[in-house]
Amino acid sequence: MSKSVRIVIADDQRLMREGLKTILDLEEDMEVIGTASNGNEAVGHCRELKPDIILMDIRMPEVDGVEATEIIAKEGLPVKVIVVTTFDDDELIVKALKAGAKTYLLKDLPSEKLLATIRATYRGDIVMQPEIAAKLVNKAFGKSGETDIFEFKPGAEDLTGREKEVLSLMAKGLSNSDIASRLFLSEGTVKNQVSAIYAKLGTSDRTQAVLLAMKNNLL
Repeated sequence: MSKSVRIVIADDQRLMREGLKTILDLEEDMEVIGTASNGNEAVGHCRELKPDIILMDIRMPEVDGVEATEIIAKEGLPVKVIVVTTFDDDELIVKALKAGAKTYLLKDLPSEKLLATIRATYRGDIVMQPEIAAKLVNKAFGKSGETDIFEFKPGAEDLTGREKEVLSLMAKGLSNSDIASRLFLSEGTVKNQVSAIYAKLGTSDRTQAVLLAMKNNLL
């Protein structure tokens, strides 16, 4: 990766911030440009520093990670949120993703998995820990008692065959460029297909689009 991924770390534990910074700064393609101890600072850094990625804890003082993620999404700040937390509660996972987080990681994952997730998210791919993905699938299909987490939007049933094909490859974690290669299309055409999928599903987020499609048997 030729360009350094510019990263902000938001966590209320100083040891965690410093530990993550040490790990990331050792990578040639990554640069930690700021750290935050609460959600207010996290949003402020996103406004001022314009990072590519923010590693966002959930439980923080003043403004928590979910609310900070919502603010970032509503303001249209060009940063991708990766939640990194100790909490694997189903409700928190869903709230974070609905707020706009691109993925949700647990702090006990190996450092190489974190680095791989940062790189994949920067490219626009979906990466989810197996245990988190399992919880989301159960939620999406209503196996844990809640059946309406990702609301089905009118028009979703109007996806074309090609759009369903693209959506299926999105669900496998392929980037737009990979999908283009697989389907022998230009990357611009794939981007247009993805935009049409988002419009019909009523979302602008790759992860939510895939989960909505899974819930409603569109794949």
